[in-house]
Amino acid sequence: MSRRTPALIAAAVLLPLALTACSSSESPDAKGEPEAAEKSDGFPYTVTNCGVTTTYKAPPKRVVTMNQHVTEIMLELGLTKSLVGTAYLDDKVLPKYAKDYASVPVIAKEYPSYEQVLATNPDFVYGGYASAFAAGDGRGREALKKAGIETRLNTESCAEADTPMETLYEEIREVGRTFGVTDRAEAWIKQAKADNEATAKKLADLKPLPVFVYDSGDKTAFTAGGKGIGNELIKRAGGTNVFADLDKSFGDASWENVVARKPEAIVIYDYGSTTVEQKKKRLLTDPALADVPAVKNKRFAVMPLSDVVLGVRVPAAVEKLAAQLHPAATTP
Repeated sequence: MSRRTPALIAAAVLLPLALTACSSSESPDAKGEPEAAEKSDGFPYTVTNCGVTTTYKAPPKRVVTMNQHVTEIMLELGLTKSLVGTAYLDDKVLPKYAKDYASVPVIAKEYPSYEQVLATNPDFVYGGYASAFAAGDGRGREALKKAGIETRLNTESCAEADTPMETLYEEIREVGRTFGVTDRAEAWIKQAKADNEATAKKLADLKPLPVFVYDSGDKTAFTAGGKGIGNELIKRAGGTNVFADLDKSFGDASWENVVARKPEAIVIYDYGSTTVEQKKKRLLTDPALADVPAVKNKRFAVMPLSDVVLGVRVPAAVEKLAAQLHPAATTP
């Protein structure tokens, strides 16, 4: 799990989140208008992102994205033509984005080198995890700035707020503002809020289900902690994260603690070379876990990794998880 190792996450969580409020201006309608990168209405725009303050005189025109969830944010906001390169998928992009994604050069299967980034001649790099800007790999934000390249890090990597859904809305709002597509961003936020409210109504009278997230791990369990959108997903889907007291987005938990906290459902994150069936087998064949209610009853839910990070999939992911945890309440 090179992108979200505990050390990287712990370091990222300590970064301050500073969200600069700026007045919005009219943006072009998403349909039938030139790309936002060709326009400059509402600029200069200054924003502070994960401790880095940047003033944009115009929307970036040549963008590289690293990590799937930020790539999908760009595609959702209609900014495909601004992308000159992308890298690092966790799974397939959503079908609605497939055609646009296919038009963007993939510059590396995982993280590109500094030289591969520079070869695209970008003026902006958007990273999803803190590891996207690993200074030791030459991709630090300072190094890119010295090369004349502005950067943005998805704010889940630095947010300390207790309202991750609001952090998501702000992420979309700031990206929309940066690229001069404020109207598109606000339209997405409005729909996301409506979708979240609709799911909440279905679950209003249900007792939350104790949930353990199994991301990966053998000697210890790499799981979702109390910070970040993963914990928020569980709460909004009618669950209670048994490791909500873990003060980070992701972290390790002992199997003894898994047993002691008696989860009634296990959410398996689906990504990488270890399949869901292999993860289930690991849980079902461990004698130490035999009396865990979720294991005993084989009560599993499955979520793609790209659904459980700070991106445009989140509102639909809440509904998807709710349907697995509480099928009777969510079936029409």
